[in-house]
Amino acid sequence: MRCIIIFMKISVLYLRTIVFGITDSLVSTVGLLVGIDVAGVSHSTIVLTGIVYGFVEAFSMAVGNFLSEESAEEYTNKADVADGPPIFAAGVMFLSFVLAAFIPLVPYIVFTTGVALVVSIVTSILTLFIMGMISAKFSHLPLLWRGARMALLGSAAIALGIVIGLIIPAR
Repeated sequence: MRCIIIFMKISVLYLRTIVFGITDSLVSTVGLLVGIDVAGVSHSTIVLTGIVYGFVEAFSMAVGNFLSEESAEEYTNKADVADGPPIFAAGVMFLSFVLAAFIPLVPYIVFTTGVALVVSIVTSILTLFIMGMISAKFSHLPLLWRGARMALLGSAAIALGIVIGLIIPAR
């Protein structure tokens, strides 16, 4: 019975980590890319910024995930814990974040800046909608509402990026 409880706890941890990694990556990466795009930087700068951001922020999120999970486990157990599950969770976070960062970035690699902006925004919002629905499916919550909620929250980051990019142009 104890093994089942531990497995369920680990499964929830990884589901939370995957959803958090993907959604945070999508929201922050697309917000960053559209913000610097509308600010008027060069196409190559947008791509370079997206690649650097995706990997650096993925590492940062993995470190934060590792330290927070380790701290939570130590608090629960009132002692040092083995680093295995927190390290694995950090790896899951890193991969989730990096892979999701390429969703808004690939349009900038494939298309010219104007087209890339639209494709990046649309694919990111659509992916957020799908992630919201997937998360709701696991939680047995209303699929459409959760998908729409996640897409709307991500859209707010896009709007924020656009506003900042317009207020502080690169030129």
